[in-house]
Amino acid sequence: MEISASGFLFDMDGTLVDSHAVVEAVWSEFGRRHDLDPAEILAYAHGRQAADTVAHLLPDLPAERRAELVAGLVAEEVTRTDGIVEVPGAAALLAALADAAVPVAIVTSAPRELAVARLRAAGVPVPGVLVAAEDVSRGKPDPQGYLLAAERLGVPIRSCVVFEDAEAGLAAAVASGARVVVVGGHSSATTEGLERLRDYTGAVPGVESAPLHR
Repeated sequence: MEISASGFLFDMDGTLVDSHAVVEAVWSEFGRRHDLDPAEILAYAHGRQAADTVAHLLPDLPAERRAELVAGLVAEEVTRTDGIVEVPGAAALLAALADAAVPVAIVTSAPRELAVARLRAAGVPVPGVLVAAEDVSRGKPDPQGYLLAAERLGVPIRSCVVFEDAEAGLAAAVASGARVVVVGGHSSATTEGLERLRDYTGAVPGVESAPLHR
């Protein structure tokens, strides 16, 4: 797959960083504490901000109590980095894009502290532009995060390519107007007709293009 773009925008969890085990453990424990089905939680939570997930799961809780639960979840996740690894080839790809002076941003539903902790744990470089949960008023599947990242890079969104793995993030990326590449195996109506990569193994980027292998 030959990708030519003026800006490269990446989701984090599941796209650059494999944090599946930690995410599943934290949300499963949360579900057991609140008599919620962990499978249903994970089906909704992937790619979304924790605050949006808790609001969806526990809509009758006072906002202050929901905020406390979210803060507790995030604090727990920040300390749990064992087993977090890169998606194969991700670190080398971001390092090569930086060396080639290609504009790169990460757009994540995680708070900044958590995002940086996971990227560092996986050995993935943290780019200069990182749009995190606290930077937007509307999380994925709203495209606000991707539009903001393109603005901060100074690149038109339609000249950018977005790499995403989850339904909420893919919907956000498509709505932004960027070119969208699915990373991994997620399949839905949203992914129909989109390009797809297994991972970044063998990626050799340049300023104008990056040959990426399926």
